[in-house]
Amino acid sequence: MTDTVQDSALHAAPVSYNPFAPGFTDDPYPHYAKLRRTNPVERNELGFWALWRHKDVHEVLRARLSVQDDKVLHVGPMANVYDDIRAEKGMPPGGVTSMLDRDPPDHTRLRKLVSQAFTPRTIDQLAPLVERLVDEALDRIAEAGSVDLIDALAFPLPFIVISTMLGMPETDSTRLRELSHTVVKSLEPVPDEATVRAIVDADIELVRLATDAIEWKRANPADDLLTALINAEDAGDVLSTEELVAQVILLYVAGHETTVNLIGNGTLALLRNPDQLALWRDRPDLDDNAVEELLRFDPPVQMSRRVTIDDYPVGDHVIPAGSFVIACLASANRDEDQYGEDAQELRLDRENARQQMAFGAGVHHCLGAALARLEGRVAMSRLIRRFPDLRLDGEPEWNGRINLRGLARLPLAVG
Repeated sequence: MTDTVQDSALHAAPVSYNPFAPGFTDDPYPHYAKLRRTNPVERNELGFWALWRHKDVHEVLRARLSVQDDKVLHVGPMANVYDDIRAEKGMPPGGVTSMLDRDPPDHTRLRKLVSQAFTPRTIDQLAPLVERLVDEALDRIAEAGSVDLIDALAFPLPFIVISTMLGMPETDSTRLRELSHTVVKSLEPVPDEATVRAIVDADIELVRLATDAIEWKRANPADDLLTALINAEDAGDVLSTEELVAQVILLYVAGHETTVNLIGNGTLALLRNPDQLALWRDRPDLDDNAVEELLRFDPPVQMSRRVTIDDYPVGDHVIPAGSFVIACLASANRDEDQYGEDAQELRLDRENARQQMAFGAGVHHCLGAALARLEGRVAMSRLIRRFPDLRLDGEPEWNGRINLRGLARLPLAVG
């Protein structure tokens, strides 16, 4: 057999999704490429289905499927561990569920109420705050000369913005960061009971903190998002205390965890592609499109999930009702059928970059997309223009996550 035939046979062999392979969390994209080629509609041996192509991901996210785990007919063993530990600690079996985990009509009602306090006008009014916070952080970076960008800018910027936006009382930001990091592990494959216990304990503490903040805000109303959520009403419908707590936790955690990854991943991508960094630095007209391309190239959230209500046909397959389906946003964003032969390359002037799937699609499209775009655009454009000698000052460290994949550390030098 010739080498060419051997190579063809190798490429034709179906690949199974394996996020535990060495080096996967540092660079999952070659694995995604093999899955798109050889196993684009996968029934994984662990019991879930997975979609890897842009067309299939886009369609499943817009279809009338469920996001509620209680609709899954065959759950994994860790689901029962979660329920047992929650029951042991006096929590409801499904935990505290936000609109992210609710189907219509509950999702429709919750999103409509939250959206009243999350308008484009609100985001526009935040622009001066974001610009001031970025400029102050860049001043500190200039004085230091070398920093970890995650600690110096990527984390504090969205954390302060969402805290200010919500109107949260003074809190221990270090502790909240620890709790948030623990809670989002629930979006990852969880290997053991100890991790589940840590997640549930962190969830309980976040519920307490959110409840305390809501009670404080009831006594100290202001012109902020939390007051607006408390007062949000539509045709006599208001958020219950439990619903309010769940939405506040969602906004608080999602409001900074994802943007940390956008700024960190995006900056590293620019440093690894100096021609594109120079292009953006010299062309302010690319500010918006550059963020879209960075979201496409290495999105802050790699996957979304759905549950089939009825049998769901896709390609030559039929996914049975009650199946858990992974829609891989990151793989869809690198699909050559959608973005052309250079889909694996960063190109900040890409004409269809805005077709990226980083914020999902359909009724569950990310409510905070406009805020993330604002923070990413201001932070990265000002960073690269303030520091023409911006460069890596050591090896970046990934956070080891599969879904909320981002950098734990990004050492930079600026002078």
